Amino acid sequence: MNTPRSKTSRIRSFVLRTGRTTSAQQRALETLSSALLIPFQPTQLNWAQAFGLSALSLSEATPRIVEIGFGMGETTASIAAARPKDQFLALEVHPPGVGALLKRINEMGLTNLRLMRHDAVEVLEQMIAPNTLDGVHIYFPDPWHKKRHHKRRLIQAPFMRLLAERLKVGGYLHLATDWQEYAEQMVSVGNAEQMLSNISPAKTYVPRPTYRPITKFENRGLNLGHGVWDLVYQRVI
Repeated sequence: MNTPRSKTSRIRSFVLRTGRTTSAQQRALETLSSALLIPFQPTQLNWAQAFGLSALSLSEATPRIVEIGFGMGETTASIAAARPKDQFLALEVHPPGVGALLKRINEMGLTNLRLMRHDAVEVLEQMIAPNTLDGVHIYFPDPWHKKRHHKRRLIQAPFMRLLAERLKVGGYLHLATDWQEYAEQMVSVGNAEQMLSNISPAKTYVPRPTYRPITKFENRGLNLGHGVWDLVYQRVI
């Protein structure tokens, strides 16, 4: 008998795409996954075990950040390197990106970053306990720019509620997009979530936080006059 899935879990955080995995990325997948890639399982994540620490050495005060859809991992690795006291769990399904970030972790000697190759909605629902995250990063999710595809966008009311529930009171949600119409939808959905407060005085967008580096792709767009919109919400209740 199949177990019914919740309304939230029917929103998927990804769409499978084809993409070539380089030999270096494949080698990283084969040699580093056992140490750095956490398998999905329908039980709450043991953070100490995930980071290879004893329960006593991982304080409950250690900030825990989840990133959803890290692409090739350039930004993820930079933030983790700049914030060594925080624990980062980064979620992505595409093998080239996972392999690329595994390679970066190894080359940079990062010890505070672990990966999962699974749908973020199911990870949040089944492996992340409510009121446990200090932050969530979602940078440049697929905008699904055609109107008939807007229903596939990740940032919708049920998912926003799920994110809010997983954050601690005082925790933050940082969104970024280079698609203005999607940015406007993010504002509308985020501002309607009662558990969250938009930290912008105008309840819209904020300057790019210094911890989020500008990627090469983003920089090319900015040089061409394209916009980028950052939104930051804080859980208040």
